[in-house]
Amino acid sequence: MRRRDFIRAMAIGAVGWPLSIRADQPTQAPLIGVLFADRAESPFSKLFMSAFPKLMKAERDSASSPKTEIQYRFSGGDTDATRAYARELIEMRPAVIVAISNTSMAALHHEATSIPVVFINVSDPVGMGYVDSLSRPGHSVTGLTPFEPSLGSKWLSFLKQLASSIEDVGVIFNPEPGNNSGSFVRAIEGAAPSLAIKTIITPHTNSADIERTIVDLGKTSGSGLVFLPDALTYARRIEILQLIAKQHIPAIYPWRDFVIAGGLMSYGPHEAYADEALRQAAKYVNRILNGEKPAEMPVQAPTKLILTINARTAKTLGLEVPGNLMALADEMIE
Repeated sequence: MRRRDFIRAMAIGAVGWPLSIRADQPTQAPLIGVLFADRAESPFSKLFMSAFPKLMKAERDSASSPKTEIQYRFSGGDTDATRAYARELIEMRPAVIVAISNTSMAALHHEATSIPVVFINVSDPVGMGYVDSLSRPGHSVTGLTPFEPSLGSKWLSFLKQLASSIEDVGVIFNPEPGNNSGSFVRAIEGAAPSLAIKTIITPHTNSADIERTIVDLGKTSGSGLVFLPDALTYARRIEILQLIAKQHIPAIYPWRDFVIAGGLMSYGPHEAYADEALRQAAKYVNRILNGEKPAEMPVQAPTKLILTINARTAKTLGLEVPGNLMALADEMIE
């Protein structure tokens, strides 16, 4: 079975059990659609399905508003499946759609829907044309963005400080339509000369290029990897981390979850970000259900990012964490 078919099969299988939640069975419950480009069994998916209905109930109870029904769809990171589920949710005519990740937001944007959308974990929403600005979105879309493009140079700088011998860097993301890589890659390319990085390599065709890029870089010394925020790489992070370990390549990731699972280092939102994002998303969804316009609801961003380093993985790679970097780290995993 081809990888794409396998991922699609998992995505279809992930929605084979009831994914509709309704509180108190009202006759006219507003419908909320939730589109994940992840798997149903991922930590964030589980957290969302556990917490979001409770948060919505609390929001609605406090305003004596009708309860809501929630329909979930999971694509496992597959672009085609995500687009299919986006169309399916739109056809249900929900009052609001919650888009989790770049891939989900891109799929909804592709359909040019006028249904209000609240996004979570979408990078560079201004550059992608989803909103006019963070302060005044100006469309039927708003939400929460954890990453802005200039972080690309920061990721590269941190990686170079820990693995000073790297000269060739692979920037890893899903190259299929809807990815938000462009502005991040430009930031990395702009910082490369001052960090003595000679070449920047990116995947080009489809998700299979991710594995090829990692394997090719593993054949030469002086290679490193910078992972961009991406639903597919996050959904497949365990498989990808195993491949990187075999290739013996230092890498930096945008999410702490990669480092907890054995990755080298990450620079991104703090551990409590997920809980905060869910609370804010529930507030925004409720405000939209009560008649407010997304165009006037500012896009939210975290106020603090944290640097996490896995000292065990550094030791395995033969790297010594320099004192200045250790002082900057918010968390060292021993």
